[in-house]
Amino acid sequence: QVQLVESGGGSVQAGGSLRLSCAASGYAYNFCMAWFRQAAGKQREWVSSCNPDGITIYTDSVKGRFTISRDNYKRTLYLQMNSLKPDDTAKYYCAAAPSSHGLCYDFNSWGQGTQVTVSS
Repeated sequence: QVQLVESGGGSVQAGGSLRLSCAASGYAYNFCMAWFRQAAGKQREWVSSCNPDGITIYTDSVKGRFTISRDNYKRTLYLQMNSLKPDDTAKYYCAAAPSSHGLCYDFNSWGQGTQVTVSS
């Protein structure tokens, strides 16, 4: 498994930006990495993923506003969040999954999460 530690959360006004980071130890370059979020009283939802080939996908609600990226040398995953909305308020989690041939398997390594709060 991979150990993951998120940072970069905070409180911003609507329209603002934040960049989340996820530092990985025991990192393998051929892991899929992803961000999930969980708002109070709601189920955790997937936000974005990046496979080892650098292919990225996003949930519809963040397309055009969020950008996922990875620095394999620094063993760090990022989530740049722009034009933030109150609906983006949640605890954001970093996750890792084994990958084969570009496909991601179950996300079985999780960080402790970092809180993002967007006020209107």
